[in-house]
Amino acid sequence: MDTLKIGFIGSGFIARFLATAMIQVRHCELSGIYRRGGAEELSTFARENGLGDATLYDSVKELAKRVDAIAIFSPNYTRVEIMEEIADAVKEGAELTGVICEKPMGRNVEEAQRMVELARGAGLKTAYFENQIHMRALKNALAQLGPQREVMGPFTLARSTEEHAGPHNSWFWDPRKQGGGVLSDMGCHSIAVCRHILTPAGKPYDFLKPVSVQADTSLLKWGRPEYRRQLKETYGVDYEKTPAEDFTTGIFTYQNPETGDLVKGQFTDSWMYDKQGLRISIDGLGPDYALEINTLISPAEIFIGDRAAAGVADAETALEKSTASRGLLNIQPNEADLYGYVDELKNVVESFRQGEDALLTFEYGLEITRLVQAAYMAAEQKRTLDLTDKNVQTELDTYRSLISQGEGADLLYS
Repeated sequence: MDTLKIGFIGSGFIARFLATAMIQVRHCELSGIYRRGGAEELSTFARENGLGDATLYDSVKELAKRVDAIAIFSPNYTRVEIMEEIADAVKEGAELTGVICEKPMGRNVEEAQRMVELARGAGLKTAYFENQIHMRALKNALAQLGPQREVMGPFTLARSTEEHAGPHNSWFWDPRKQGGGVLSDMGCHSIAVCRHILTPAGKPYDFLKPVSVQADTSLLKWGRPEYRRQLKETYGVDYEKTPAEDFTTGIFTYQNPETGDLVKGQFTDSWMYDKQGLRISIDGLGPDYALEINTLISPAEIFIGDRAAAGVADAETALEKSTASRGLLNIQPNEADLYGYVDELKNVVESFRQGEDALLTFEYGLEITRLVQAAYMAAEQKRTLDLTDKNVQTELDTYRSLISQGEGADLLYS
């Protein structure tokens, strides 16, 4: 096919980011949008930027009949039901090539497994959207270090951090709808990036075998009375009854099955970063070489004084999750490219146009979901989890964290 016609289900924050990225990608168009909150505004944005007709449809099945691929950008708790509708539409004759799902693949392993089964059962090619692996800074750094990795051996330690002051929408704060707190929301990024860096060049994503995980989930900021009141007033979420972690950290140990060598990936994520805005920090350490990325290091800055601050229309036009509208502020001139959304979209367009899976498949998303849930289990049980234990592996298949069930108060307030 010459042009991949994409339909969006979900028209919120991430859908707008991907639509912005689409401006920089050839051979694709935003042909349709499932009508829900924000769909009209997203459709207008698409047409104004020449992205496609962005026609609004009142059902998933109608959308599926008129596009080549569907991108699921809706809230976490809706995704299995939507995937079921997509699979039904294919059975009824919709000629879809593929389906895209934004991270996380599921709120638990069962949901992620169901997403895989539905997509493959419908004969669809798949793409799991984990944008940070597509970050050009990371890809270029790994390519530049190719000779060193070949001569000295692969990375032995990777560390990844994503932090900001908290999500935009109320459902993100509800652990029952979202699947947990910051570990579910952003830990999936950091765990995936660490494993990606540690994987030897040319090896598949599941090459490194998980050996163990130790983790902590804590409520350090948003559990305080003044912030709990803010959550209830702004988002209608009662953290007194159903809290979710706003800080998490942990270490995965992986084994290279060819050499027996052990390597480690450390993740740290928080919703309590009260500084400029979103910060992604990534580094990798190998034998006599290293890489380091910090998205708050920008080639541009602006300054806004107190008297001029009233004229700021939207601080987030300068930086995602910006927490200030005055003073010395960072500007990232192309966040969609910086965070990997552009290359992520390019990959899926090129892959689906050739009738192939994207670089990151639904099976990859399932694997990352399993690792995220393993970290929750380790934190909940307050022990290092042996991921080679068959009993642990079986338990993870049906595991649901106390936090994700809205029962994390004793865990997080103790």
